[in-house]
Amino acid sequence: MDFDLSKPQKLLKDSARDFLTRECKLDRVRELMETDTAHDDKLWQSIADQGWTGLVVSEEHGGLGLGLVELAVIAEEMGRACLPGAFLSTLTAAALVERAGSAEQRAKYLEPIAAGELKATVAFLEEGASWEVDEIKLKATREGGNFQLSGRKLFVPDAAIADLLICVARDGDDLALLPVQRGADGLSVKATPSMDGTRKLYEVAFEGVTVAEADVFGADGDASGVLRGALEVGCVALCAEMVGGMQWVLDTTVEYAKTRQQFGRAIGSFQAVQHQCADMLVWTESSRSAAYYAAWALDSGAADAGTAVSVAKVYASDACREVGNRGVQVQGGMGFTWENDTHLFYRRAKASEIAFGDATYHRERIARLVIDHKLAKLSTREAVNV
Repeated sequence: MDFDLSKPQKLLKDSARDFLTRECKLDRVRELMETDTAHDDKLWQSIADQGWTGLVVSEEHGGLGLGLVELAVIAEEMGRACLPGAFLSTLTAAALVERAGSAEQRAKYLEPIAAGELKATVAFLEEGASWEVDEIKLKATREGGNFQLSGRKLFVPDAAIADLLICVARDGDDLALLPVQRGADGLSVKATPSMDGTRKLYEVAFEGVTVAEADVFGADGDASGVLRGALEVGCVALCAEMVGGMQWVLDTTVEYAKTRQQFGRAIGSFQAVQHQCADMLVWTESSRSAAYYAAWALDSGAADAGTAVSVAKVYASDACREVGNRGVQVQGGMGFTWENDTHLFYRRAKASEIAFGDATYHRERIARLVIDHKLAKLSTREAVNV
């Protein structure tokens, strides 16, 4: 693994920062927070014009066909700008379509996603709010050549603006991935209060929603596996985004410490304040290393890719919260005010901390992955000895 970005990746990062600095100012972010959806058609189309909605979509389907490291580069800059809207949810849905869809389904959905003409989301969480695939309880009942959906999904991101909603449901002992179009009969969406106003959450109710069996994503009989893979892509993007948010808080806090005067000198000259900023730097840089390694590992099919994703999420979940805490503390009373932009990043950090599973969930996942790997090696040795 190369521990530095390549020249094209650095150019991509610089262009993304220039674009977002120009098109996604924090005043605009605040305006969108006050809307019902935090979505801006003009901003979304501008993102699509950059090719970002098709960043990891294959060239065959109109995308750029880039890798997850390039995705992490863009996501970090999005986090630094506190970009509102449906990019992350659409990315996750696209990753799921890429893995689970037939050739016809990939052409049907990925081409308009890459062009910015279709926004999508995945309806996964239920009452238990567990990210375990095995915890899905909503049943898809077979009737003739159709599936019937009745029940609820909770905390579905961007459901009010999604043109496509992929519902994860239980089909006997297996999972089914059912595409539901906006406005489908029996589908209703209700806003859910959330801490992060830049990424709206919704409760989605299904009351006899019908999906043709022929339209369901086949996933080659491995719906659980492809779902986990798509969620890992979303998780890597989120970790990189969290790094961008941490970097903004760090830069803003250091600048404040350089200029804020107390006792006749800048507060940044006091060792106690320097310690806070040093801790923030360590958390930010360590999170960046973990996030980019996870992106590379997942893209390269490394044996430890799953573990790397969970390590990145564990560290970034804790780090982004602590960086927000320290940023507010160094800025003192000013850091608590609505006019100060730090709270935008802190609120997103708290929401991102639990998205795709919090640190506790991923620590348990790491333990399972390590134990399963050791058991597999032990079984192989026993088989050889026999």
